Amino acid sequence: MIRRVERSRHTVLTTAFELLSEGGVASFSVDEVARRSGVAKTTIYRHWPTREALVIDACSRMIAEQETPDTGSLEGDVTAILVEIAHLLPTANWSFVLPSIVDTAERNPEFAEIHSRIQRGHAAPLREVLHRAVGRGELSATADVSTIVAALLGPLFYRRWFSREPIDDQFVKAIIKRVLASL
Repeated sequence: MIRRVERSRHTVLTTAFELLSEGGVASFSVDEVARRSGVAKTTIYRHWPTREALVIDACSRMIAEQETPDTGSLEGDVTAILVEIAHLLPTANWSFVLPSIVDTAERNPEFAEIHSRIQRGHAAPLREVLHRAVGRGELSATADVSTIVAALLGPLFYRRWFSREPIDDQFVKAIIKRVLASL
């Protein structure tokens, strides 16, 4: 019984995330999740009492555990992280869903919380390497880690969702060089 429940939950969450990837939060419906997943609507509502609860649970899949590199230098670590994010931004399913989450979060506190958790998850490896750099003496103990993270990630997100310019390795390395030179 428990295996079947787990399997149903997994199927529903996978289908829900696929639907979010296709059309965002606005076009998401429990009816379509039920139709595509083959799981009865009553079963879905037994696990997720509202459409929003299901969307939030499906969005929690965007908070992936990321490996934090340790190349021995701040520049090497930051480069490894940003190059990986730059390669994921044009293709990863979460990058298609995130703008919809941002939009919904403006009006819904539950979505604002999931959006914050997603962003903290994406920034966690950068924060870790910056704190490690403080310990190695590569970065001042008074450095504003939040500002540095924003300066590093902001241009990638800007290009992905606003200017729609390419996010190639040359661009990533130029951002890193400028940000680290300013520290």
